[in-house]
Amino acid sequence: MARWKKPTKEQILAMRQDLAERARQGSLRIPEAVIDIRKSIGLSQQEFARTLGLTRRQIAEIEAGKANPTLETLEKIGRLFGFTVGFLPSPR
Repeated sequence: MARWKKPTKEQILAMRQDLAERARQGSLRIPEAVIDIRKSIGLSQQEFARTLGLTRRQIAEIEAGKANPTLETLEKIGRLFGFTVGFLPSPR
């Protein structure tokens, strides 16, 4: 299975800023956020799942928008990128 090239610190910072901006704008959804976080740290679904204490299938279902992850799972994922889970106002 092909691996992503591990991003540089600058690339990680740029991705983190992009994710934060999309969250502020209300255009960031959980599936795409999980994919972006995982890819930005250069992990396969299996490696990402192992890091979080989840299964690869759980990660695949979250990324496909077919799962309803618990708050605990979302917090684990967010912590990897320095994010917290919370409510944001809807964009008008």
